[in-house]
Amino acid sequence: MTLYSAVGDRLRNTRRLAVHFGWTEEIRRKRESIDWGKHVPFFLMQASPLAILFVGTSKVAVAICLLFWFVRKFAITGFYHRYFSHKAFKAGRTMQFVMAAWGGAAVQKGALWWAAHHREHHRVSDQPEDIHSPVAHGFWWSHMGWIVSQFSKGTELKRVKELARFPELKFLDKHHWIMPVLSGAAMFGLGAWLERVRPDWGTSGSQMLVWGFFVSTVILYHTTYSINSLTHIFGSRRFETKDQSRNHWLLALITLGEGWHNNHHFYPSSARMGFRWWEYDITYWGLWLMEKLRLIHDLRPVPPQYR
Repeated sequence: MTLYSAVGDRLRNTRRLAVHFGWTEEIRRKRESIDWGKHVPFFLMQASPLAILFVGTSKVAVAICLLFWFVRKFAITGFYHRYFSHKAFKAGRTMQFVMAAWGGAAVQKGALWWAAHHREHHRVSDQPEDIHSPVAHGFWWSHMGWIVSQFSKGTELKRVKELARFPELKFLDKHHWIMPVLSGAAMFGLGAWLERVRPDWGTSGSQMLVWGFFVSTVILYHTTYSINSLTHIFGSRRFETKDQSRNHWLLALITLGEGWHNNHHFYPSSARMGFRWWEYDITYWGLWLMEKLRLIHDLRPVPPQYR
């Protein structure tokens, strides 16, 4: 290696490190676009687990927290991502509405907003135009900064034209607060009912609201965000793609299969992200079961040459 190339590599690595930790002027300018006032509820949500100090803990509340995380995580990975964003399987109009409402409970806005942003991510992945790329814009910006910035406003319906023709989907997208409010109310009601019928379980309406809705949602947020911020930095690359997408077994575990991200970027239209038999993909197993129950149909397989 020549001195020139060694210096060049050092400069590139320094630049990469500076971007990753947000030390560049470009990142600082983006921080100025954060809409602090409008996103007060989002920031309060991040702090909501502190309410545990006031409502306490019970085994049933923690169990419901994890269950509600799983149910909504499946909705994001299976429906918002693989169906609405990539059309990796087919569903009737009624089931499509159910999937959009189910995903809406995850407090990640509407299916149209989510799919429009995700399709744009694939179009310009890890380029400067990719607003949630850790390669281009740094870890914290890709993890959650872009969400509270002006870049996340509105739904680009032109990116989801085939979905925007359904008025019920546009309704859920416009009124994306409905499902979170209903979910929170349901959790409070569940806790109040259990307090009355099973007082020995030691839960209450407020405790179930905090654990079942707020804590569960914060966990859901950050496991979802980790696909943006971590799977373009850590892991292995089986396929040469135009971006820096990577596969990581641990991220696949905590995201129900989404961590096989390099696989996904290489062939995004597959309903299955774990291409090899040992690459567990819990979301795909759930979709496979739904297909057997005739709730959905035509799951797109992984082409044999890539397995």
